[in-house]
Amino acid sequence: MAGDGDSSPLPSSSSSSSSNNTTTTTTTTVTPSSKTDLNALFHRDLTLPDGTVTDVMTHFISRITTLFTDYMRETSSREDAKVVNYIAPKDLLAAFDMRITDEPESLGKIVEYCETTLQHGVRTSHPRFYNQLFARIDPVAMVGEWLTTMVNTSMYTYEVAPVFILMEAYMLERMREFIGWDVNVPGDGLFSPGGSISNMYAMQAARHYHFPQTKEHGLLAIGKIPVVFTSSHSHYSIKKGAALMGLGMRHVIAVDVDRRGKMIPADLDAKIQLAKDDGLAPFFVNATAGTTVVGAFDPFEEIAAVCKKHGVWMHVDAAWGGSALVSSKQRELLRGVELADSVTWNPHKMMGIPLQCSAILIRTSGLLSGCNATNAQYLFQKDKINTEYDTGDKAIQCGRKVDVFKLWLAWKAKGDKGYERQIDYAFANSRRLAELIRARPGFELVYEPECTNVCFWYVPPSLRHLDHTERREALHRVAPVIKAGMQYRGSMMIGYQPLDDFPNFFRMVFSNPAVTEEDIQFILDEIENLGHAL
Repeated sequence: MAGDGDSSPLPSSSSSSSSNNTTTTTTTTVTPSSKTDLNALFHRDLTLPDGTVTDVMTHFISRITTLFTDYMRETSSREDAKVVNYIAPKDLLAAFDMRITDEPESLGKIVEYCETTLQHGVRTSHPRFYNQLFARIDPVAMVGEWLTTMVNTSMYTYEVAPVFILMEAYMLERMREFIGWDVNVPGDGLFSPGGSISNMYAMQAARHYHFPQTKEHGLLAIGKIPVVFTSSHSHYSIKKGAALMGLGMRHVIAVDVDRRGKMIPADLDAKIQLAKDDGLAPFFVNATAGTTVVGAFDPFEEIAAVCKKHGVWMHVDAAWGGSALVSSKQRELLRGVELADSVTWNPHKMMGIPLQCSAILIRTSGLLSGCNATNAQYLFQKDKINTEYDTGDKAIQCGRKVDVFKLWLAWKAKGDKGYERQIDYAFANSRRLAELIRARPGFELVYEPECTNVCFWYVPPSLRHLDHTERREALHRVAPVIKAGMQYRGSMMIGYQPLDDFPNFFRMVFSNPAVTEEDIQFILDEIENLGHAL
């Protein structure tokens, strides 16, 4: 806790002045205490005036590191830690003073604020957190995140990030190889701030490929309205991308899906042709590998044939399902992905890399530079050494966080086989839950799971005798009540949502390798316990 100490002597503060190559140093003691009491120390005590790190810094970082490791140990305990200690917003604001004032606070208080933040935050690494398409972070990847934060460099030039620039090039090439593209043919890509941005990069590259004049002259230079096609179950980032690029969300055309949530190629073909007949300019089709809710994989081979027929760019949003490529057993789900022109893949989802870690992978080299380069002379001077490795002009950002190192480090630690086992285990867990749902009264699958998403209803006894219409209306209100109960108890977190004509259902997502068979059984027991009396 804040205020404890050790026997390390306190550092000295020093000031120095230089005149005629002579340096004089004056040393003063920070405090007479012989112990490092963080309650009596402040930010100014972390370094000397000349920037030298002090023993206070060592002790402060040690305290924070201990806090972090204790948190991770606690988070893995089902008995000692809740998924969330729920508190209403007004009560949280009353309990946690977030105001910043003129005066500094002690390092001891800073540690306390870190403790309070962890106490009230959601424990996404807990084995019973299933709310999002991400969960427990890999501990080696976490170390990688710490290192890149400490180094604090940017991914725009080899000059300032030599190791990371080369590492990114290697990892992008390796991920393209998993997709099935020819590694002897140069490709393109970047790590970006999330799958939504990666999808937008793909749209931008496709627009530049089809309409390169838009970079200088804008959309009016096309002479026609460019349109995008995506399934009705795809991620909302496609519409956001269309809005951001000035295409307009109304020019994102939804393609019908079948009863399994997969895009229907015949409907895609018909809608592209109709758009052409109406004088529009189709240029981009977004297919999905692991849709956000259902986890469906679109039929990529058939979609590729339609795209080739109409001369349209094919993108695969594999932000969620792309990690299945690492498994020899699961990669069949992505059969035909190698026919795509671009692919989004988020290792921060199923692979457990800390947020954020997303890659946009493009089969053709040079497109990202083509559509984004502005040749800023203060950063991308052509007469510097090794400029051929610079990536900054390919990105829409200037400063770009190092996201590759944590992925590379974790993959080094696990190897392909380790990640294959992790992916297969997540898929196996989803099948176990589906089996339990089929066998348990009151639970019904909405879709047969294809990825690690399991979508299901819990039907309380009071609703089981109702006709279809009455039950549908009542069932829509069940999941929100049960979800609130989970949050108040802190027992687990599972998402819910409606889709198409279906009332609210639970979407259980497996990506945490720490989940056990007991956890899977607990899911159904807890939901039944919370909802039985509804």
